[in-house]
Amino acid sequence: MLRLSFRMIVSSALMAAWVGGCSKAGDGAEGNGMTSVVPTTEPSERRVTIDNFAFDLPTLTVQAGTRVTWVNRDDVPHTATSSERPRKFDSKALDTDGTFSHVFTEPGTYPYYCAVHPKMTGQVVVK
Repeated sequence: MLRLSFRMIVSSALMAAWVGGCSKAGDGAEGNGMTSVVPTTEPSERRVTIDNFAFDLPTLTVQAGTRVTWVNRDDVPHTATSSERPRKFDSKALDTDGTFSHVFTEPGTYPYYCAVHPKMTGQVVVK
């Protein structure tokens, strides 16, 4: 509990300092001893929702090292199964609200499908 409280205090203090330093029009972070940080990489986690017998992102492009999580929002089971042999990943059957994650470490294109409903297809492109 103490560690969580300390993190919350530090996060609040940093946010207050950033907001206070950037609140004047045209001021930005110049002159206040703080530097602006702009993320240059995409998130290391991405989500694909399975709903209405479809993957909501039929093609997902990510950076190597990204964890992709599939979430089944349908009332019937689905899978996220690699089309390649040997299989790169296979979720097995995911019931409603079931999840499966896979970390893509190597660049390439990874086609996949639902083994229960083979017309459901998608692909992950790893840069």
